[in-house]
Amino acid sequence: MSQIAGWTELDDRAVALARALAMDAVQKAGNGHPGTAMALAPVAYNLFQRHLIHDPSDPQWIGRDRFILSCGHSSMTLYTQLFYSGYGLEMKDLQEFRTWGSLTPGHPEYGHTAGVEMTTGPLGAGVATSVGFAMAARYERGLLDPDAAAGTSIFDHAIWVICSDGDLQEGVSGEASSLAGTQELGNLNIIYDDNRISIEGDTHVAFTEDVAARYRAYGWHVQDVPAQADGNIDLFALDKAMTAAKAETSKPSLIRTHSVIAWPAPKLRGTAKSHGSALGDEEIAATKKELGLNPDEKFALPAEVLAHVRAVKTRAATHRKEWDLHFSTWQKAHPDRAELLKRLVDRTLPADFDAALPVFEAGKDLATRSASGHVINAIAKVLPEFWGGSSDLADSNMTTIEGGKSFLPATSVMKDANPYGRIIHFGIREHAMGSILNGITLHGLSRSFGGTFAVFSDYMRPSVRLAAIMDIPSIFVWTHDSIGVGEDGPTHQPIEHFAALRAIPNFSLLRPADANEVSEAWKAVLQRNKPAGFLLSRQNLRTIDRTSHGAASGVNRGAYILKESSREPKVVIIATGSEIPLALDAQIALEADGISTRVVSAPCLDWFNEEPVSYRDSVLPKSALRVSIEAGIALGWREYVGDSGVIISLDHYGASAAGPKLFAEFGFTVERVVGDVKEALL
Repeated sequence: MSQIAGWTELDDRAVALARALAMDAVQKAGNGHPGTAMALAPVAYNLFQRHLIHDPSDPQWIGRDRFILSCGHSSMTLYTQLFYSGYGLEMKDLQEFRTWGSLTPGHPEYGHTAGVEMTTGPLGAGVATSVGFAMAARYERGLLDPDAAAGTSIFDHAIWVICSDGDLQEGVSGEASSLAGTQELGNLNIIYDDNRISIEGDTHVAFTEDVAARYRAYGWHVQDVPAQADGNIDLFALDKAMTAAKAETSKPSLIRTHSVIAWPAPKLRGTAKSHGSALGDEEIAATKKELGLNPDEKFALPAEVLAHVRAVKTRAATHRKEWDLHFSTWQKAHPDRAELLKRLVDRTLPADFDAALPVFEAGKDLATRSASGHVINAIAKVLPEFWGGSSDLADSNMTTIEGGKSFLPATSVMKDANPYGRIIHFGIREHAMGSILNGITLHGLSRSFGGTFAVFSDYMRPSVRLAAIMDIPSIFVWTHDSIGVGEDGPTHQPIEHFAALRAIPNFSLLRPADANEVSEAWKAVLQRNKPAGFLLSRQNLRTIDRTSHGAASGVNRGAYILKESSREPKVVIIATGSEIPLALDAQIALEADGISTRVVSAPCLDWFNEEPVSYRDSVLPKSALRVSIEAGIALGWREYVGDSGVIISLDHYGASAAGPKLFAEFGFTVERVVGDVKEALL
């Protein structure tokens, strides 16, 4: 029995049974990861039963602590505690582990299982995303209760994470952890399960650094919890460390535990086999004997143990009642903030939102990145929950909220530092930036964005994909979107990125053609509340005269008729972004030659695909020759132009030269478009 005050024999049995449930569930499924869940059972149990502030009857309670299982392969660690705590999972769900339609998939999935705060599985993502959770908690406190003394606000809460060796080997966790130290995120507590085992065996074949020293260098509060002589986690020492982590509010905390994977399996403890394979009936029976359990029972949980662990709901109700009383007092004292909170929870926009967006005058050339900067600042004036920044490229990405102050801790000596600032300095950490944006979004109340060059979207792809999987409205801003970047050369000129990003399901990629399309695109993104990314130009683009061209509101349909032909179209040119001016110039030349030509702007093919077939056919009639123009690879355009259509694309890397020179050399000219069209019409 543990020395922890109030710990009883029933707690010991609950932990033993949690280890057994991990073994039984994986064995029944025939696959999974039992070893880590077995070792972590006492850690997760102590957290959920004694330290985590949560309300199983209301998984979305805004006053709750957040828990992230970064090592998502050990999903039974989380599922067992959700079952114990009464989040809606029952024994039947554990028995259906990793099967079709179950609430207990192989890795935790956000929006699928109550109590799961984010989808985890890609290692490192949970650690990095948790930094976004912690940053969001501070920013939201600044919106709703900035004057409360430290630790006294109803919006003060902790972010708890359990991670593995694999999480801390992934670079994204290091990027984000470095930023967390700079931000002094004292509300972030990570428990690191150092069991020295991965699929290939002992992690020391590749991972020998002093992790604790690294995190101290990041500026974290680090505690080391040694294992007991028998290899089990020293739960008493861990409990003290968790209490100390909660008391440390000026630094994020890392608690390093030393566990033995699959403890106490007689043959497979401490082995790579127990990491990702069922232990087998014989080993499971032997392990249950070690735990003092009946080896013949499967999925056992005596009624008295279930009643004991479910008592956490009673303790939670006490916390919730106290919080509700404070919340009621806060509402009465701050009615305006209470009204703001209601809107943020409902995720609605102010009534005057549309009126705040700029309309740009025709005839003035403007890069779409610059237009986006103007729109961002207009949005910021009416949406206090709107904040964001860049990976050290704010002046290039145009992502600075003017007068927004830098989001930095109160101790920072940097210019314009403010713990509730609206400008996030991510540093040169695109990978972490993507995950942090997801964490801010998942936390629930604010809206954030992050910018970098389009070519570096490759660094962000894992987080973009996770945003799409979770269906959360993270916003990614990518500028310098083509060979128009010019002299920086092929390393900075995205070619394949348009197609690669469009290939992500449930993700909307927008490449607006001019400043007014940018304004409409931002409006639609915020209204749709779905994951989205912008591709924006470095170079100036003409601002189209909307009195003689289609209204920019057509952006919301994904593609629309920008300039109609003189009569029934014989040719339809569909283009995006910086290639729209070329399409319009080519139309003039073709019409002069008697070839009736329509120009279609397609800022978001994903949204266009959602439109009814009748609308799509009206915009791109099959009776016309369809021609696409985009300074990226051809992949994906055949769907829109058809087998006999023309694709004007760039299927090789660029070069170092001025942007206009590159467009001319690579065939993005009126002469080339006209020639290809005439040849196709023969």
